[in-house]
Amino acid sequence: MCFCCVCFQDLLPDMKKSWPDLLNPSSVQFWKYEWSKHGTCAAEAASLNSQHKYFSKALELYHKVDLNSMLMKFNITPSDKYYTFSEIEEGMTNFYGVKPKIQCVHPSKNSEPQVLGQIEICFDTDFTLLDCEKHFTISTFSRGSLDHPLGVTKPSGLSVCSYDIPVYYPPTP
Repeated sequence: MCFCCVCFQDLLPDMKKSWPDLLNPSSVQFWKYEWSKHGTCAAEAASLNSQHKYFSKALELYHKVDLNSMLMKFNITPSDKYYTFSEIEEGMTNFYGVKPKIQCVHPSKNSEPQVLGQIEICFDTDFTLLDCEKHFTISTFSRGSLDHPLGVTKPSGLSVCSYDIPVYYPPTP
């Protein structure tokens, strides 16, 4: 399936606000990547069988999960402060009742923190939250700016965060 921004043009204002590519705000390459990586597979389900349905459902779930508000309830905010991985994971697990998949960019030097890169929230085919460690990931969310922190340009630069290294949640530019 080809990528067509016109197919979901009515969603663009919310996508720019809620699911932006902060490194390239005027580009649609991030959404094109998300569609080709996740959307084309999800399109096997009738409820997600078009770009409009896929991005609309992603936005609906994003607003329902409201990850930013949840993190703020546990005083986890983009800042110069470092967090423990346990603070982030336990807060999310306690709040949602399921375990997310939290990925970081790992430090190049032992004295540096890992950088929070992506948080995946998993759902089943009925869009019920799932424990990401125990189930196949049907749908995930990621923020554009955090997908490529500190110049990492490929998702492969991310891996599950280490428990014993401080986590940096960088402010967005």
